[in-house]
Amino acid sequence: MKLDRKSLQLYLVTDRSWTGDESLASQVERSLENGTTFLQLREKNIEKDEFLRSAIEMKSLAQKYSVPFVINDDVEIAKKSDADGVHIGQGDMPAEEARKLIGPEKILGVSVRTVEEALDAQRSGADYIGVGAVFTTDTKKDASGVSISMLSDICRAVDIPVVAIGGITKDNISKLNGSGIDGVALISAILAQDDIEGATRGLRTLCEGLKTDVKKVLTIAGSDCSGGAGIQADLKTIASHKCYGMSVITALTAQNTTGVYGVQACSSDFVKNQMDCVFSDIFPDAVKIGMVSSVEIIEAIAEKLKEYGPKNVVIDPVMVATSGGKLLDDNAIDKLLNVLIPLGTLITPNLFEAEILCGFEISNAQDMINAAQKIAQKYSGNILIKGGHLEDSANDLLWTGGKAIWLEGEKIDNPNTHGTGCTLSSAIASNLAKGFGMEESVRNAKGYITGALKDQMDIGKGSGPLNHCYNLKTAGGQ
Repeated sequence: MKLDRKSLQLYLVTDRSWTGDESLASQVERSLENGTTFLQLREKNIEKDEFLRSAIEMKSLAQKYSVPFVINDDVEIAKKSDADGVHIGQGDMPAEEARKLIGPEKILGVSVRTVEEALDAQRSGADYIGVGAVFTTDTKKDASGVSISMLSDICRAVDIPVVAIGGITKDNISKLNGSGIDGVALISAILAQDDIEGATRGLRTLCEGLKTDVKKVLTIAGSDCSGGAGIQADLKTIASHKCYGMSVITALTAQNTTGVYGVQACSSDFVKNQMDCVFSDIFPDAVKIGMVSSVEIIEAIAEKLKEYGPKNVVIDPVMVATSGGKLLDDNAIDKLLNVLIPLGTLITPNLFEAEILCGFEISNAQDMINAAQKIAQKYSGNILIKGGHLEDSANDLLWTGGKAIWLEGEKIDNPNTHGTGCTLSSAIASNLAKGFGMEESVRNAKGYITGALKDQMDIGKGSGPLNHCYNLKTAGGQ
């Protein structure tokens, strides 16, 4: 079963403690017919045969109301009952092993408490994660508390859906507003109520009112009217990463796939005005900086970055064209190197730009390492030297924490590479905004751009653009 984020909105976990004179199946059906969107069968103290009978019964109810159904902890029962999947905790089998046992088509949920556990679960094949306990609960005495701040950090760090678990009621659910969760997992807030129908409907309404914490990415760059590079490429890339994109335009260009036919720079005051409007209202989780056309604009951007102090700043130092020609005069390059670049979290020079930064020619892998070491003597941030212009590979070098990490890449036979630098840097910014670490953000972005190149979109008379939304197409438009 393909998991839809919306199906996790109101997630019911069963507990026989609250059945009284009523059967568990009767309670569950009352909740399902009034808005429960996901069902987990949790059985701790019954025999296997009874567990299996209960699982088969619950599976039938879930099918009746078209909601996903998973078994807590027990892969064997999940397989025998043909449940839609299984949910495991940190004390159960490793997520990677569970994925192998249930196969690629079933749903795998994993309980976590930290960003590290969440990222590990995602890498191991989890379809969603449960985070908790977010509030004090009597249902699981051994559950470690998770702050709402940590819950938000986890939501930012992963791409898969997140469900908050533990002690959630109609009275405290609003405290989760803006945390970024996709749903809440409940037991007593539904099953312990005399009016299960009314409780379910009320909670469903409250769940629908929760605001998601959309990650926000700002691109500061020039406009490409043909849509292949600049802010247009950045905004499409940001959107394809399911982030909210904003832009500060530094220059208007008249260009297409055959060349650049005109440039009209914005004034530095107008650049600052745009930045004030963005930062004072919708503060970005990451900033990508591309084309900066003058000393005045570089100084304006640096001034505002210092004033507002955004956390993640990715600078694509656009100094040299693909042909090798300089795009900035020496004064602007000097300002870029000494005023703007030091404010970056990551810089992403191509080989020609790295040569300007280090002062010597780069023609092989060892030269790239030497260049990174030299650049690092003046710049304390992370450095990604892009190897796309190497003759024998497309390997990139990430210099981070004083060490070199090679990111291998294949040479893709595609003449349409317009805007690849813009696209890569905005993809990295999007991943950083979502909470990924530096290395993983770069790896994810490199994988994204590789997929865009492999898509082989071919439009325009010259070097055409990438299909920035190829990943939405392959995901069925979801």
